[in-house]
Amino acid sequence: YEPQIDLAERLARLAPGGDPKKVFFTNSGAEAVEAALKLARYHTGRQRVVAFYGAFHGRTFGAMSLSGSKLQHRRGFEPLVPEIHHVPYGDCDAIEQKLFRHIAPPDEVAAIFVEPIQGEGGYIVPPADFHPRLRALCDRHGILLVADEVQSGVGRTGRMFAMEHWGVQPDIVCLAKGIASGMPLGAIIASAKIMDWQRGSHASTFGGNPVSCRAALVTLDLVEREYMPNARVRGAELMAGLRGLAGRHALLGEVRGLGLMVGADVVAPVGSTEAAGAWRDRIVQQAFERGLLLLGCGDRTLRFSPPLCITAEHVAIALGILDGVLASLEEPAAPAGPLPRVAAAG
Repeated sequence: YEPQIDLAERLARLAPGGDPKKVFFTNSGAEAVEAALKLARYHTGRQRVVAFYGAFHGRTFGAMSLSGSKLQHRRGFEPLVPEIHHVPYGDCDAIEQKLFRHIAPPDEVAAIFVEPIQGEGGYIVPPADFHPRLRALCDRHGILLVADEVQSGVGRTGRMFAMEHWGVQPDIVCLAKGIASGMPLGAIIASAKIMDWQRGSHASTFGGNPVSCRAALVTLDLVEREYMPNARVRGAELMAGLRGLAGRHALLGEVRGLGLMVGADVVAPVGSTEAAGAWRDRIVQQAFERGLLLLGCGDRTLRFSPPLCITAEHVAIALGILDGVLASLEEPAAPAGPLPRVAAAG
């Protein structure tokens, strides 16, 4: 299909790095991750893969095996894909000094799968040197670096790909979600020398269907022209507003993020018998009842992931609603009044 060709050429041009690229289309993010896992093992001839605690890559078997965020995602589905090892997110030393020394010889590792900003794990922005060190580690050992940009890509962080914030070129990039504005589409972009599998090694019946590809082309037009710069400006407003709320409300803790991928931790009140996660869930529910849609992530984080077309007015409304929710939850409980009188019988 012509739209598929046009989109593949465009994604290859947009992807980090100047070397020639190839693109494979899927229907979803999980399918993109599955394709990347297969390609990494095929190209390297190695079996082992490294992923991170807190990661979420999807719910199909390979993607679920790479994930490490919630037990519920994995419970009841064992045995999972073998030879996948997990390490703490943001910790390159744990890979080289522990995993590679005691468990997984680096010359048997095909790929490291990483989210530029960890999504389901709590919207965690890693240390500034993490991704460059990860890239260098992969280069030393002939390991492929796979960036799962399903949540963070297509302009959400103010760059087309979140990895651009660190100046890092992955070997394979996984895309989906925002790429086609809600139409079913995913993709992997890889260096041409890496996407060397033979015809028939992998395929998809509906991946890259022409309607979704046309939607993606229009989406990229909008993102490049106005939504990516808007994400930077509105994201700065949102983070500044959330930090202001954190200064006034003890329930709100650290605020972090890039562009319109922002997380804010919830802090349980002093003396509370409930965990911070329960308070976070209460905030999400009360915000919903007042017209603000939020999601939780990690153990206690509020996730702010609004549409890239959000306006300054929308940001102000959201902050106002959240301010009201936090204030209502922090109000001391009203003292119990006197018991009602009961007339004596007879």
